Amino acid sequence: MIRTLNGTISDLGEGWIIMEVNDIGYLVHCPTATTTFTLGEKLTLHTYLAVRETALDLYGFTSKSELEVFELLLNVPKIGPKSALQITNQASPTLLVEAISKNDGAYLHKLSGIGKKTCDNIVQFLQNKIEHLPEVAGGTNQSMTDVQTDAMDALISLGYDANTARETISKLSADNSTVNSLVTQALKQIK
Repeated sequence: MIRTLNGTISDLGEGWIIMEVNDIGYLVHCPTATTTFTLGEKLTLHTYLAVRETALDLYGFTSKSELEVFELLLNVPKIGPKSALQITNQASPTLLVEAISKNDGAYLHKLSGIGKKTCDNIVQFLQNKIEHLPEVAGGTNQSMTDVQTDAMDALISLGYDANTARETISKLSADNSTVNSLVTQALKQIK
């Protein structure tokens, strides 16, 4: 099994990169490949090799926690690598683990391409399996206040992806802030 790749990006497209390692180009499916990577960039990816009857597909992640959450999602019935990649593409590992640990299927339902029944299956199936992940074991020091969560939901409803919304809102101070003021500050930072 190929667990990590350390090389240079020689080509990229929507959701994939070609990673050159020792003169061999590996096609790696990645979340947000076109927005975070650049041609010629050197990096290390944590990978998962999906073996199917007709293909071998590599899925790569910049952090080990992303890979761990991806692999957990693969254990849920009816969730394959493409669906798991779509989920990890829309929300950070911390956010996913937090939603699952709080039994918040409604948050997962906000992610595009995931039905309510699938969300409930994810929460139910992974509820007891996420405790070993650092996002839970280390506590929820990154958990958001209700105002921050509402502001993040507002950004998502405006069309921003969950990762961008979460990262932007978590950088802002929620002390004595309203949802409107946080959203306004976040929009200024995003643009």
